[in-house]
Amino acid sequence: MSETSTGESVAAAVDAAAAGNWRRAGMAGAALGLLAAGAAAAVAVDRLTVSRSTRRKARLALDTTGPYGALRGTPGTAYADDGTALYYEVDAVDPQVAAPRRRRIFGRRAPAPVTVVFSHGYCLNQDCWHFQRAALRGLVRTVYWDQRSHGRSDRGAEQTGPDAVPVSIDRLGRDLKAVIDAAAPEGPLVLVGHSMGGMTMMALAGHFPELVRERVVGVAFVGTSSGRLGEVDYGLPVAGVNAVRRVLPGVLRALGSRAELVERGRRATADLFAGLIKRYSFSSRDVDPAVVRFAERMIESTPIDVVAEFYPAFDEHDKAAALPVFAGIPALVLAGDRDLVTPSGHSETIADLLPDAELVIVPDGGHLVMLEHPDAVTDRLADLLVRAGAVPAAATVGPYGSTAQPGG
Repeated sequence: MSETSTGESVAAAVDAAAAGNWRRAGMAGAALGLLAAGAAAAVAVDRLTVSRSTRRKARLALDTTGPYGALRGTPGTAYADDGTALYYEVDAVDPQVAAPRRRRIFGRRAPAPVTVVFSHGYCLNQDCWHFQRAALRGLVRTVYWDQRSHGRSDRGAEQTGPDAVPVSIDRLGRDLKAVIDAAAPEGPLVLVGHSMGGMTMMALAGHFPELVRERVVGVAFVGTSSGRLGEVDYGLPVAGVNAVRRVLPGVLRALGSRAELVERGRRATADLFAGLIKRYSFSSRDVDPAVVRFAERMIESTPIDVVAEFYPAFDEHDKAAALPVFAGIPALVLAGDRDLVTPSGHSETIADLLPDAELVIVPDGGHLVMLEHPDAVTDRLADLLVRAGAVPAAATVGPYGSTAQPGG
């Protein structure tokens, strides 16, 4: 099936919704989504073994009791150069947690406290760093932000209206610069990014190498890639992945053009999408169900037209040439060994380009490794912060396991 015919098929399915058959259209869209993501039929079978009402009650219970994503900081707004409002939050140092101390970064006195800036990935938001935020709260100054069109940030100004232009990773790098200018205009920086967030950091280095050289004292790339994402097979056989690459752009464009109706169908087929999310986010069988549901909520909250407008940027992403800007800076490169979205080999490539970096491959880890194995990720991140001079070696990192509770 050609990309054009696939797009027409999706368009026909959604047009059926306009005639009152939106549920059937939603199922058709879900089926195409399953094909595109390569989910096994067993996912749907598993969902059918429990009644829909029971699953709905379980989701509501998890939404009510799960503490994940409840941490909040001091809010702020940065403005991208196209006028897009970018939402961020700051967690300040708590004197009772981290006593005043003299810091030295690479042998020189730091002019201001170190700020750790966290950048999230595609279809997520700043809350994906829940465990790391709980652990570091009060110990070091941190900034968490929502990428354009995600979370609490505004839809990208350049991506709306008659003169809309596609999102690019370069654009996200400039957005990160705007957030830094607003939330951490001076002092040393540690940059931490997951997936698309790591790519954003690479774009920042490509556009603003002087900022990196003058202020960045540590960097962490989590489950990300410097390029060649078009070669990822998503755990599919060759024939399957080739089909996905042919049809997915047309599917997403068609779905995105009829966002309102597709969202209705998406909600109606939530169980199927939940199976997809779990398969491509986690590897462990014993991951906390409340964490899985938390991830579902974040991903489900990303509108389908945003999913569609960001997707092409990943095929074009190639920032290997920007990575040497981070050379000589304490670095952590970490990935799950079973990541189907940005396979661990991509992290190994980054580490090859940053020979002084610590490379960590987390066993039984999927794409959302910071949620699936928060202890492993936070341990290595805390070590990076010590190497970067952001926290003293004797500092005690707070709780970060599955029982972590939100702070004040």
